[in-house]
Amino acid sequence: MVDFASDTEMFDTMRDKLYASVISDVVDSLGARNQGMRPDVRPIYEGATVVGRAYPVLMADVYKFIDDPYGPEIDAVDSLKPNDVMVVCTQRSTRTCFWGELLATAARARGSRGIVVDGTVRDVAQITKMKFPTFATGIYMVDSAGRSIVIDHNCPVDCGGVLVNPGDIVFGDIDGVVVIPKELEKEVIPLALEKVSKEDQLRDELLKGTLLRDAYNKYGVL
Repeated sequence: MVDFASDTEMFDTMRDKLYASVISDVVDSLGARNQGMRPDVRPIYEGATVVGRAYPVLMADVYKFIDDPYGPEIDAVDSLKPNDVMVVCTQRSTRTCFWGELLATAARARGSRGIVVDGTVRDVAQITKMKFPTFATGIYMVDSAGRSIVIDHNCPVDCGGVLVNPGDIVFGDIDGVVVIPKELEKEVIPLALEKVSKEDQLRDELLKGTLLRDAYNKYGVL
């Protein structure tokens, strides 16, 4: 059992010591086998790692201009709390861009640790410069007004093919994004840290020339 003083300490430890592939393996081993988002959900800049509690947002395409088109999106961003990661379901829309530099700036000021969106983002140069962890399916400059709107937030969503509930833990790095259901986090995190330790020991054995089969039999990880 690993005891953390706060979510911030836990997420910082996960960011520094874990990776998506290890977490995915552990979640799989506990029977939750549909927790890895589609491979097209990617970091928009090299070295980005996102980890925090999911704050889900649901979007829908629209086909006319409406009053206050940004209002629900602004409300969602202003609702973020420290250590939240916004997780956005666009229903795989490619009509418009959801996220840009000013929203990232506002989210960071709220204490957010990043965003995962199964749609497109823009202002990539600025977001990269500010190192706000951003994962998306693509890059597109077109504004959302008259094209899409937030219809709900802090609600369950399907993002990247994974059902994400408020408060689930989201972890993403170069290998992709994995979601830890909230009810499994106390099991997953200690097991993932243990697996990383065993992998480090196995790697040392392999570097000494130990046969892979012998090292695997000893440590039980691969």
